[in-house]
Amino acid sequence: MSAFTLDHLSQGREAVIKRLLPDSLPFRQKLLAMGMTPGCKLTVMQIAPLGDPIEINLRGFLLCLRRREAAAIEVEMVV
Repeated sequence: MSAFTLDHLSQGREAVIKRLLPDSLPFRQKLLAMGMTPGCKLTVMQIAPLGDPIEINLRGFLLCLRRREAAAIEVEMVV
């Protein structure tokens, strides 16, 4: 497994959240409240044509994140 930030994953890729980076501090509580905790598996469902927002499937629901928010989430790709 290799570590990336969520904004570098392509559509259809699965990953596991490794950690929330320090850049996530302004919106960290919102991410945690939505279930974005370390060890949680997610799938990139869609990426908007201009790259922002990114839609992910997480814990059985769809969530859209701004690219800036996705860049603050370190993930490990599932091979």
